Amino acid sequence: MDIRVAGHQVETGQAFRVHVDDRLKQIAETYFKRVIGATVTLGPGPHDSFQCDIVMHVMQGVVLKGSNRAGIANTAFDGAADKIEKQLRRYMRRLKDKSGGATLNGLPLAEIPDNAEYRIFEADMDSEEAADAPLTIAETRVDIPEASVSDAVMMLDLRNTTALLFKNSGTGALNMVYRREDGNIGWVEPRA
Repeated sequence: MDIRVAGHQVETGQAFRVHVDDRLKQIAETYFKRVIGATVTLGPGPHDSFQCDIVMHVMQGVVLKGSNRAGIANTAFDGAADKIEKQLRRYMRRLKDKSGGATLNGLPLAEIPDNAEYRIFEADMDSEEAADAPLTIAETRVDIPEASVSDAVMMLDLRNTTALLFKNSGTGALNMVYRREDGNIGWVEPRA
């Protein structure tokens, strides 16, 4: 496994690099021995703290991200590594679960009838109205993975993002899963 440690406006010492190397190799040995690599970035945080970000490439298309902030560099790294370990443990549990873990009210997604009810719950609008034309902060180009809905939800969790566009392996159509404000997962599928 290729482990890269970088300091952003912070000097990373040999002891920190050894600690990072030992912990990430221990995580990989425990959960997934074929991890491709990891990048650990340590930088300054607010109020004399350290910010540690970890990006771990487990396999093609599976990326784990974790970050943490603490007053000590090793503690910041350990918190981020704990998040990565939790994500990897959850991922391995889902791989071992033959149903993929995707259910709705106890039914596997494949058995949900086509005429299932769909409801939209509106979020509280206590904040001010958004501007007519909000700024576009960043644009990225990404590959669109082909996956089942349950695999897409797993990728959403592993990538630690709020939305994921994917090609549904069952229908061949573009679908999207996203994390709602209430913490649940939403699924957008085009009409046939």
